Amino acid sequence: MAKAMARHILVKTEAEAATLKKRIAAGEAFDVLARKHSTCPSGKKGGDLGEVRPGQMVRAVDQVIFKKPLREVHGPVKTQFGYHLIQVFYRD
Repeated sequence: MAKAMARHILVKTEAEAATLKKRIAAGEAFDVLARKHSTCPSGKKGGDLGEVRPGQMVRAVDQVIFKKPLREVHGPVKTQFGYHLIQVFYRD
């Protein structure tokens, strides 16, 4: 079964997610911003979701993790929880 290692930042608004994405593009550390801004419990670990398998995450996040290019910051991705920025390190 497929698996991937990813991290994300979850925030309440699309504008906040877009601002954080720009800050990451400008060189700020993803994990530091996740600890400071993410509303997900994974934020305490720098946004680290660990190893995930298809179907473990909500569909929109799953689509990014298993279909989008690796190592890029994707998003904002809207779900019922808010807006996500997602980065995938590897997938098998």
